Amino acid sequence: MYRERPSALPHVIAWRSVVPPGTPPGRILPDGCLDVIWQDGTVYVAGPDTTAQVVPTAAGSRFFALRFADGVGPGILGVPADELTDRQVPLANLLPAAEVRALAEAPDPPAALEEFARRRWQAPDRAMVGVAAGARAGLPVPAIADSCGLSPRHLQRRTRTSFGYATKTLVRIMRLQRAVALARGGSPFADVAVTAGYADQAHLSRDVKALAGVPLGELVMR
Repeated sequence: MYRERPSALPHVIAWRSVVPPGTPPGRILPDGCLDVIWQDGTVYVAGPDTTAQVVPTAAGSRFFALRFADGVGPGILGVPADELTDRQVPLANLLPAAEVRALAEAPDPPAALEEFARRRWQAPDRAMVGVAAGARAGLPVPAIADSCGLSPRHLQRRTRTSFGYATKTLVRIMRLQRAVALARGGSPFADVAVTAGYADQAHLSRDVKALAGVPLGELVMR
């Protein structure tokens, strides 16, 4: 059972999950975010992924987490996002042990996570919020740079430290998210390709398989 809701903090989603018996390993798609996750009394950071991660979980495991979008996560953790790309890192490797222990042992993990983030909150970088919006809209990289008032070189450096990868990769990942949402909403795959910004349906199929590891039809069935 998975549920999510907007956090009290901007650009943050709070989510929770309990793994029912017989649940197959989950396939987590890249989304340009990083998460701080409490799992059965252990707290870790799931960095921004470049491809889907297949995550085995034990029946009954409980998860409470905050998902940081629009480049706000590195400010909370004090670590550039590209140091966490495609990694899961114990939070105790990044922050003082006493702070992490209090979070791990909290009687109300969701409230403790919210308080943790509020205590360490940094104002969002407006340029990076704009980069995320441009990527979600499917803008080409030069247009994103122009809209944010950044040179291409400066944009690449800032995107890597805020999102964990180059701007072109971020745009590609956001396009995947649009495509999957459209397909799960019932749109024919040919329409998905056009609406999401792919050259054609073959391009859609290749890109989804490369990023998600399975065909789009299989993702829609999940």
